[in-house]
Amino acid sequence: MDKNSFALTPPMGWNSYDYYNTTVNEEEIRANAEFMAEHLRRFGYEYIVVDIEWYSYDTGTMPEFQYIPFGRVEMDEYSRLLPCPDKFPSSGGGRGFKPLADYIHSLGLKFGIHIMRGIPREAAHRHCGIKGTAHTADRIADPSNICFWNPDMYGVRTELPESQAYYDSLFELYADWGVDFVKCDDICREDMKSAHDEIRMLHEAIEKCGRPIVLSLSPGPAKPEEAGHYEKYANMWRITDDFWDSWPLLLEMFGRCRLWQGAGKPGCYPDCDMLPVGVIGGRFGEGEERRSNLTIPELRTMMTLWCIMGSPLMMGGELTMMTEEDISLLTNEKLLAMQKCAEDARETRFKESSGEVIWQAKGSADGRVYIALFNISDEETEISMSLSEIRADEACAGGAGRESCGFLLTGIWDEEPVRITDSFSVKVPAHGVRAYAAVPLSSDKE
Repeated sequence: MDKNSFALTPPMGWNSYDYYNTTVNEEEIRANAEFMAEHLRRFGYEYIVVDIEWYSYDTGTMPEFQYIPFGRVEMDEYSRLLPCPDKFPSSGGGRGFKPLADYIHSLGLKFGIHIMRGIPREAAHRHCGIKGTAHTADRIADPSNICFWNPDMYGVRTELPESQAYYDSLFELYADWGVDFVKCDDICREDMKSAHDEIRMLHEAIEKCGRPIVLSLSPGPAKPEEAGHYEKYANMWRITDDFWDSWPLLLEMFGRCRLWQGAGKPGCYPDCDMLPVGVIGGRFGEGEERRSNLTIPELRTMMTLWCIMGSPLMMGGELTMMTEEDISLLTNEKLLAMQKCAEDARETRFKESSGEVIWQAKGSADGRVYIALFNISDEETEISMSLSEIRADEACAGGAGRESCGFLLTGIWDEEPVRITDSFSVKVPAHGVRAYAAVPLSSDKE
């Protein structure tokens, strides 16, 4: 199987974490899936992803702790975590996530889950088995390799064939359930112990299971020096730690995206993380539920940066609480067209003194160029751009130089169309963006 064929365009969907933290249940997953099927599916949103701790009985019972060392988990005899039946009643009787996945599929959507890298510590301490081998979990567990923020798992001893057998058995199970997407956590962060081999092992397990399962690596920031490794074995890799609804974090994303500019291609996507749109924080403690703190200009900046980069779009807010304004932000068809066909995205201007940032990407057809003019300053500013700055080496018809033709700039948000043969200027709000699809005037297409 060609893993790049599993996601020919950047994946789009919803992840439970930003609202539900570790506590999402089956009823809530179904409600969000039904909303997506009715309101978002036709725009390309299709993945419903159950995030962390779906196997744990204890999350929600001790609110002062997000993760509980050696908490009670649901697990089979082969050291494989199973859905907690208290949270996911349809999983009882050994059915796992298959009934829920079947329901998601019946809506025309795809089903995903979050996993932690490694093998459950509980399995190692109980000497649980490893399917297809005569060995137990304690043999392959590496007690010196524990995620610093979640204590559920030990890393595995990657030199042992039983470790690959364990991962193979995991994805055999996930394929039986009908899983389409796996977000693997604690596997590509800059400051963690290298999980280089485990990324390859996950890929090999997916190949063996026979089901096209998209592999997403978290949490980030991913290591630029391992870009080739991510591209070879995964479909998505996070370029940032958890992204939330604050301007400083969004401002930081310009630097993250600069590091990864031009790295995306079909089946391989630097991932800017989930979109904190709408209502988030519902299960993060008393008083944490809120509408996103990002302003409308900031939300447009976020969406535009993610899309011109070709990042996956995973909605983080509670879908059933979305407003019409939230939906319109996520379903801007011109913006989504850019996300699907922008190629070789590059930052072509960064002026810290004035707060001007310009990104450009070539479209996949008709000489189109996508242009995003960002204002990262705290005041409205006027940004100018000349025709010669447009990345249009092959855009002008008949071999004419770019200075001898012009472009029609069609606004992606609420900008007026602009015809330029020399230069143009536009006022950009503080923390905001003006974005355009630029088509050569000599083209017969707009």
